[in-house]
Amino acid sequence: MGESTGPTRKAANGEDSIYWDKSKNRFVGAVSLGFTPAGKRHRPKVSGKTKTEVRRKLRELKKELDAGLKSSATYTVAQAVNDWLDKGLKGREESSINTYRTLANTHITPYLGAAKLRELEADDLDEWLEGRATVLATQSLRMVHSVLRRSISQGQRRGKVAHNVAELVEVPEGRAGRPSKSLTLEQGEAVLRAKAGSWINAYVVLSLLVGVRPEEARPLTWTHVHVDREGGGRPHVDVWRSVRRHGDTKTRKSRRSLAMPHQVATVLREYKARQVAACTAAGSSWTNERLVFPNTDGTRRSSLNVRRNFRALLTDAGFPAPDKWTTRELRTSFVSLLSDHGIPIEVIARVVGHSGTHITEKVYRKQLRPVLSEGAEAMDDIFGATPSAAEEQSGT
Repeated sequence: MGESTGPTRKAANGEDSIYWDKSKNRFVGAVSLGFTPAGKRHRPKVSGKTKTEVRRKLRELKKELDAGLKSSATYTVAQAVNDWLDKGLKGREESSINTYRTLANTHITPYLGAAKLRELEADDLDEWLEGRATVLATQSLRMVHSVLRRSISQGQRRGKVAHNVAELVEVPEGRAGRPSKSLTLEQGEAVLRAKAGSWINAYVVLSLLVGVRPEEARPLTWTHVHVDREGGGRPHVDVWRSVRRHGDTKTRKSRRSLAMPHQVATVLREYKARQVAACTAAGSSWTNERLVFPNTDGTRRSSLNVRRNFRALLTDAGFPAPDKWTTRELRTSFVSLLSDHGIPIEVIARVVGHSGTHITEKVYRKQLRPVLSEGAEAMDDIFGATPSAAEEQSGT
């Protein structure tokens, strides 16, 4: 015999009430908690297909209320994520917010968006993460999990949910990330020649031959680019700013001044002269506060804009698959080419602004010499030993 759908008596204050809601075709349970300060009845509700399910949900609700917690029965993952994106990221860079929004719209909302946070379980998240691990690299998977966890945390602070289920799960290993590449010497020479005289050529010359980060090159102003030998000093660039929040560089050691190779100084000197001439022709007054690589309206270029122009340059340089390269790989090429030339890793780490050699060696250096030959070469020089023709032929 099915559960009754008939009327029930009105519950006293603090009592449970279970009734059938014909419009929802479900049982509804409520706890009467009197009136709010605004004079509105305060009756938290739950619903279910059976009275047994509703009674269980009412018990859970009352536990939360007894513990001083309250949560919404209808608050969804999508609502939590959108609330966090709209209200929980004040002061963040717009580019960071757009990244979080893209991750949420692509990897969270389509799979978990409709789920009610109050009913979300760790098993649900484990299954979701395992699915995303087949398409995301580990770092991206951790970022997606972080977006969900922080969204639920904000829901907790606003009284929308009692517990953060995202804190109960472990993030699995994702797909191996796309390995970064390094230009060979021949490829480097080709990109340095491509689109000569353009801003993107100047950008590539600076990035490849000095090793600045993409986020350090985009906000660079002429105030920090010294292309002339002022006071007899060598042309150099002050890497003191980035597009990061508050304009700081990535780390304290990232704030550095770097000497320019002669080619860089020549290219930037000629490039600056063209900028000054264009400014004068337009009737504007020149100031060194202007960006080195601006949009046509003088504003800072986006990373997407730079990447698009860089790939166009690679096309001109004869690269068969320019879309497989990113501007960051100019920096990995800088490190690799120096390493291939025999520059000590400690020196390279200092130039690129790393706090130690680990990241430089493990992540950035791509063209490693197969044999560490410096010691043997030094001993040959010291003792004047030269291999005989027979030894060269035999390889001994």
